Amino acid sequence: MNIISITNKKFIDMKLINKTTNTILAQNLEIADTPAKRMKGLLGKKSLQTGEGLHIIPCNSIHSFFMKFKFDAVFIDKKNIILDLAEKIPPGRVKFCFGAYSVVELPEGTIAITKTRPGNEISFLK
Repeated sequence: MNIISITNKKFIDMKLINKTTNTILAQNLEIADTPAKRMKGLLGKKSLQTGEGLHIIPCNSIHSFFMKFKFDAVFIDKKNIILDLAEKIPPGRVKFCFGAYSVVELPEGTIAITKTRPGNEISFLK
């Protein structure tokens, strides 16, 4: 697995593809798969650049307290089917999705640009 550095943070060279629409949601995902990484999430970042994202696993709820920017969130089940979407989440909000196994946080506007919808199937590619 290739690791690259973007703005002093390590991202895994992994793509997130919407298989239903055949579009790329993210080209560089950071994986938050430990309690410490999940707790930190995007806190401390000033923004998410186009192509970046954070995959929080396991996770079925997120918050944007103390965040400095809006972002989109994709809630996914264990079969990589999108259950719910949250667009342009502003600071100070909470979002929960019953049945979600993980969440991908993406730059604001990614969901609209890629025409991603609940029920779409996604795939993580190295």
